[in-house]
Amino acid sequence: MGMMLGTLGVLFSQSVDSTGAIYENSAERLLKDNNKLVLGGYGEVHYNQPLSGELMQNGTLDVHRVVLLLGYSFNERVKFVSEIEFEHVSEVYMEQAFLQYKINHWMNFRAGLVLIPMGIINEYHEPTTFFGVERPWVDNYITPTTWREVGIGLVGNVFPAKIKYQVFMVNGFNGYDGTAHLSGKNGFRKGRQKGAQSFISSPNIAGKIEYYGIGRLNLGLSGYFGNTQSTAYQGLDKNDTPSISKADSSTVGIAMVGVDARFAFKGLELRGQYYLTSISNTEQYNVFTATEEGPNDLGKGMTGYYLEAGYNVLRLSKNCTMELIPFVRFEAYNMHKSMEEGFEANKAYDNTIITSGLNLRLSRGAVFKADIQFVKSAADDKAKKVFNAGFGVMF
Repeated sequence: MGMMLGTLGVLFSQSVDSTGAIYENSAERLLKDNNKLVLGGYGEVHYNQPLSGELMQNGTLDVHRVVLLLGYSFNERVKFVSEIEFEHVSEVYMEQAFLQYKINHWMNFRAGLVLIPMGIINEYHEPTTFFGVERPWVDNYITPTTWREVGIGLVGNVFPAKIKYQVFMVNGFNGYDGTAHLSGKNGFRKGRQKGAQSFISSPNIAGKIEYYGIGRLNLGLSGYFGNTQSTAYQGLDKNDTPSISKADSSTVGIAMVGVDARFAFKGLELRGQYYLTSISNTEQYNVFTATEEGPNDLGKGMTGYYLEAGYNVLRLSKNCTMELIPFVRFEAYNMHKSMEEGFEANKAYDNTIITSGLNLRLSRGAVFKADIQFVKSAADDKAKKVFNAGFGVMF
């Protein structure tokens, strides 16, 4: 993300800075800049080539995204941050757009289109801040990166306790607006409203607390709780109990908890995260949103995690300013970890992925990447292989 905001970031700086952060993303840096007008951005170009011993397959070349960041400081206390994203050349999105007011040295009020503070990648997804060409699969399926909604909240850093925190009240996923937007295959991804004429029938709560008091270790605990949104409530009489009960079948309750850890020391970088998601009312939702092909297949439980490690092999080279980091990541996710009685789990939604490759950091904000991924679902006999390459920038 563009130029200055949160707690991960460019891993060249491995000392704790004045905000207590080991890691930093682009919007965090912008918020620390006291110039009136601040510009920044990030972008990435990808090449993805499926590998098969039996079939010829075309690869894809994609200007995956270019994001422009624009920030403005009205004064020392009042700042505005925005990010405009161009995806696949032809799609335009607003990724962030919020106004922040500094209440005191440890508390800020924030309102607008904000990132949901779940895990690592949803806030720190600039291409220079993570290993591999593509973002982790867990962060596309369990937490649908980039996940952002309109809301209000408080963010801050309690320096004596070495704790950072965020808490927001936001609108939730669009679960139903005449058709279902949640499913076993896509999870919550197609329910993201992204601040685009979004509607609200029930507010949700999202928050995260991070502890950075142990050397270069950063520990995070995040949570998201509430109900999905539905247009089935629109225009109902508040005393019409049968109609309200029917509309209730068009929503599900979500309780998502995540833990994560990040560590950087003398060329070694370690990261890991785990998500546990419980979904209520799925039986009613699946039946209510059934099509001619049958009931929907949203599961009542999802899990996902990944562990990764990388090491800068050029660290001991005295005159080299670049970093060459071989890395490996193991991840697994299951969209049908648990199901309502009478619904069968789909093994194709239970996946493990191994990614191994190289990150060549040319400078603080420019990186070349290459990796190979082995993707296997519980429904397949063999793993699918994909070669990926690309570059990323952040400034």
